[in-house]
Amino acid sequence: MFSRDAEPPASSAPLWFVSAVPIVSPPGTAQVSDGWRALGQVLVESQVSYAHDALWSSTLRTALAMALVGLLAAGLGWAVVRRISQPLDQAVAQARSLEKGEFVTVSEPRLPELQRLTRAMNSLVDRLRMTTRAQAAQLDALHRQVNGDALTGLSNRSHFLFQLAAALEREDGPAEGGLVLLRVMDLAALNRQFGHAATDRMLVTIAQSLQPYADEVKGCFLGRLNGSDFALCLPASGVVQETAQTLAQALQLVLPTLGSGAAVCIGAVEVHRGMQAGQVMSSADAALARAESRGAFAVEFGPHPPGALAVLGEGAWRQRIEHALSRVERVWLMEFPVLDAQRRLLHLECPLRLQLETEGTFEPAARWLPLALRSRLTSAVDERALTLALHAADHDGRPRCVNLSPASLLDSGFAARVRALLWAKPQVARLISLEVAETAAVEHFELLRELGRQLRSTGARFGIEHAGERLGHIPRLFEAGLDYLKLDASVIAGVGRDEHRALFVRSTVGLLHGLGIQVYAEGVADSIDAARLWDCGIDGATGPWISSLDVAP
Repeated sequence: MFSRDAEPPASSAPLWFVSAVPIVSPPGTAQVSDGWRALGQVLVESQVSYAHDALWSSTLRTALAMALVGLLAAGLGWAVVRRISQPLDQAVAQARSLEKGEFVTVSEPRLPELQRLTRAMNSLVDRLRMTTRAQAAQLDALHRQVNGDALTGLSNRSHFLFQLAAALEREDGPAEGGLVLLRVMDLAALNRQFGHAATDRMLVTIAQSLQPYADEVKGCFLGRLNGSDFALCLPASGVVQETAQTLAQALQLVLPTLGSGAAVCIGAVEVHRGMQAGQVMSSADAALARAESRGAFAVEFGPHPPGALAVLGEGAWRQRIEHALSRVERVWLMEFPVLDAQRRLLHLECPLRLQLETEGTFEPAARWLPLALRSRLTSAVDERALTLALHAADHDGRPRCVNLSPASLLDSGFAARVRALLWAKPQVARLISLEVAETAAVEHFELLRELGRQLRSTGARFGIEHAGERLGHIPRLFEAGLDYLKLDASVIAGVGRDEHRALFVRSTVGLLHGLGIQVYAEGVADSIDAARLWDCGIDGATGPWISSLDVAP
């Protein structure tokens, strides 16, 4: 209760409200004379709105502070988790790369625990990479030992003949070419006169004179047929005569410096598709015999084979090929089965044939591919073949394989266009296999790997064909992302009767299976070779004998 003369507290918002309420005395009681006594009682009520406002402001400030603290804690936690998860994600990606046969190293993180893990994974990758390279080098050495001449390093007689037969029968092999046979005259007398070591140096010199042709001309290969005979196969027509004369002139300057009486003679013939290897060798042997009868450094030529392609300009050939590609009735996909050991179909090889002349025959790639290369049409040819394969696979549901030209890889937009064609039919794309020759893997490895990356997301399979001769020269084969590899006919021919060749095939299969790559064999000619190939672990085979079999359902 306040005194009468008291002032209310000085405040902008009073905490209390005081009111005076008159009190009437009940009947029979004395009346209060004093004024304040007349009031009798003071009622005090609290003013709570200020407290509510203060409490609400305090609550908001507390909530905001807690939210800021929470955000800071979440940001810090996210940074810590990201710092930990990023190297973990790299480790997972590295493990998945190993699963795909790709050997990838990653940078070491700062966290000690993850640093040890990453270091161990990188060490494993490096060890696998070195092991694979060592195995590839051993495989290359084994190939040279089995198929090469010990003195000169050239192919031995049997392997050279296998190479020649494969080149003549291959769909995409050269349509025309040439064969040069070179013979050291009276080798036995030279050996007696100069000694074994000097004679060997002369033979090595001859091999070195031939080697630049194989190094610089794609598709050219060499061989030492016996002690005195060498062979050079050229993948182009019209150059065999000039080559033979150039060789004779070069050796005429070099050999006399190694010993008096050292001389060679040369026989050469033109070769065209359809000829048998025995027929070519017989014709070249006859030319060589005529040269030998003429004397030292003589050169003889065989007859020019019939059936050569007409000589047309680049514009004319380009027009013919483009016209054939634009007409459905003038393109045709061949079908050759690739079967496994149970005769189940793995896929159909589908080389493209073109009808270059109206009402003419459908020509194999061996006859028009060099012209397409010169006209820069290989990309268009490969895309047309892929379109036909997609349509055929969509129609009957059977897997198909399309051969791509190595020259197409040089087209910067080719991989993207192929990927677009496959993405347009995602279900059918899983039935398609695409493959390039071994030369592309050796000479354009980065482009090959990029194409493999583009194809991986489409579901299509990717492989290398005509492999074996330069398998050890493919850089980082384990990083190419291959699904399969086809061994060339020249590598597997005669494997059923030659244990050394079987050892090479078995070693190759073991190496590639270790990388998760399936291995197929090309050009299987008989049941004996096929049986040995299955024993060596081959996953599939194709060739004349395979095509004669009934496909298992």
